[in-house]
Amino acid sequence: MAINPNCNLIAVVGGKGGVGKSVFAANFACALMTELRTQVLLVDADSKSVGDQNVIMGLKPVKTLKELSSFQGSLNSQPMNTLVTMHASGLGYVGAVRGPEESMNISPDMLGKLMDFFSRAFKFVVVDVGNDLGPAQMAVLQEATAIMIVTTPEVLVVTQTQRLVNELLSATFPKDMFQLVINKASPTGLSPQAISNQLQLPFLGIVPADEATSMMALQKYQPFVLSAPKAPVTAAYFDVARKLTGGVLQRLKTLARPKPVAPAATEGGGNAAVVSGSSGMDPRTLTKIRVHNELIRTVDLKKLLMDTKQDENKEKEIREKTKREITLIVDKEAPDLSREERSKIIKEVLEEALGLGPLEDLLADAAVSEIMVNGFKKIFVEKSGKVQLSPVHFTSNDHLRRIIERIVTPLGRQINDSTPYVDARLKDGSRVNAVIEPLAIDGPALTIRKFKKGGITPEKYIEYGSITKNMIDFLRICAENGLNIVISGGTGSGKTSLLNMMSSFIPSNERVITVEDAAELQLQQEHVVRLETRPSSMEGTHSVTIRDLIKNALRMRPDRIIVGECRDGAALDMLQAMNTGHDGSMTTTHANSPRECIARLETLCMMSGMDLPVRAIREQIAGAVNLIVQISRLSDGSRKILSITEVAGMQGEIVTLAEIFRFKETGYDKNRKIQGVFQATGTIPSFIQKLSDKGVVIPREIFANDPAAANPAPAAKPAAPNIAAPKMPGVIPPKKTG
Repeated sequence: MAINPNCNLIAVVGGKGGVGKSVFAANFACALMTELRTQVLLVDADSKSVGDQNVIMGLKPVKTLKELSSFQGSLNSQPMNTLVTMHASGLGYVGAVRGPEESMNISPDMLGKLMDFFSRAFKFVVVDVGNDLGPAQMAVLQEATAIMIVTTPEVLVVTQTQRLVNELLSATFPKDMFQLVINKASPTGLSPQAISNQLQLPFLGIVPADEATSMMALQKYQPFVLSAPKAPVTAAYFDVARKLTGGVLQRLKTLARPKPVAPAATEGGGNAAVVSGSSGMDPRTLTKIRVHNELIRTVDLKKLLMDTKQDENKEKEIREKTKREITLIVDKEAPDLSREERSKIIKEVLEEALGLGPLEDLLADAAVSEIMVNGFKKIFVEKSGKVQLSPVHFTSNDHLRRIIERIVTPLGRQINDSTPYVDARLKDGSRVNAVIEPLAIDGPALTIRKFKKGGITPEKYIEYGSITKNMIDFLRICAENGLNIVISGGTGSGKTSLLNMMSSFIPSNERVITVEDAAELQLQQEHVVRLETRPSSMEGTHSVTIRDLIKNALRMRPDRIIVGECRDGAALDMLQAMNTGHDGSMTTTHANSPRECIARLETLCMMSGMDLPVRAIREQIAGAVNLIVQISRLSDGSRKILSITEVAGMQGEIVTLAEIFRFKETGYDKNRKIQGVFQATGTIPSFIQKLSDKGVVIPREIFANDPAAANPAPAAKPAAPNIAAPKMPGVIPPKKTG
């Protein structure tokens, strides 16, 4: 299809039946004709048309598309009034069929020839495309100057419209082509801004609901733009027409369109898809796009996935069914592929349809701990603590955007122009953060931090050289006996993984409430309640924050509260919970040392909105927190516990700290791996006496330096610490046992 460049072809689509798409197309065509005083043609190309436009226009077509598609001879030799039905107003009209007894079946090539013919006689051609996008309808969209997407302010309709938008994006239509029109707008429906945010499209116009005018127009067999020129709903149509023709169409004409795919011989003698023109895509990618588009057209994947209701057996069944469907499409679209290439394309399209596309293999790779996507062309991964560029990539930023939406939508979260960043999680608990335009200048950015199934065991931490057995034993005693612990570290240092490991020390008979922004903790105890924050709704209301959940958790009779991360005023609520009988609570925060951790907690408490003096905040911290565990990701990629420090109380205005264990760097080995030794400082924590009084047996060897802790070479054994005479003044040494 190649239409006259002087003609503007405007396609009208709807994400769902009943949005008023046909009424909109007819009235919009009339508004264009009246406003611009130019030649306008309305074409009904809806594959499911039963002659609706015939009723709306009050016309009997002299020729329908169905009839024109089988016309013998040259159209150019025929008078226009024998092919196009002219309305009394001057609007041209071509219906799809004469009535419900007929069905329109027209090839893309024939429809293209007809559109080319019409474009040479009319300045504007408005095509009612419908919401079932078959090959013929897609051919019209490929040559359209603008695609008018009609929706209504209902949640289900907006959801279906989102599916349509995704389908068009999958077919590589530029997003700027889409002109959103909100039809039947009313105060009781979703707000236009909420719809725009959900669809991530600016709205071109809003057409108010006016059932009375619409019904009267249908009874008169006249579009209401003609029969009720002074009605408010008519004014809305003229407003849309003015906006579209006031410079928008000229800009849209410069956009690149998806080109039709044609077979071409490859070097191996087979056929592969190529794009006429310079698309920049290789034949294999184009084949995948064709297969994926055909799959979207034939299978409602979103509905299938919703029907599974998180049932793994049903998900497997859907996966097998979809794989069979993809196999049939591949065999039809690319029959000459080799067996190996065929299997790869089937696998990749299946991952695109039901999974996370090119990320699937990276997520399955146990050696990958973090995935960082910088726009669609660059995917970095962290392996063994080192970041490297991955050979896989997305096909476009729109492709990446769809994968992000696939991650966040099932969680009830949204990412759009008004909320261009989001925290989420995958099914396996992996943490996800995404940022889109306009904040991400070079395209969407996606970060996935993977978590090992079942977490990292204490034995693994020792094996990795991240900690010693004595330190593990000490942390186990502290966690089992209800000490409040804060895990401190920088970004990517492993705070959450360490929190997961330490939570395994909590006795199984205790009730634990976890509070997180995105649920990623994997507690193994039986009596666990997991709470997760909720972002605001499309209307910007009903959000549930960490602070809200902590306050609610206090009413749930918890033995312990575990907060995934304190990053705002929720820190004050967490400290108050620790101070009010919920011993053994744990949390994490971002800080580079135990002293900085105290300062960080102070700052976060000040963000709570409570006008507390600094001393009061410090007293809260000193009274609530017993232990700070400092973890860090070192320059060689390894992660180590750098310090275990007691919060010993207050001296004057200062929170006093007493370091119990530390990691001391000693240099590098030949592979530039950091070497060092874990040391016990000789300090005996003040709470040891209280634990001993409760009958808790604490072996003294825990506080002795272990020569095997040096890495890689054993360090000289330091002098045994003076257990009977702790360094901290006023600290009572533990009673001797045995």
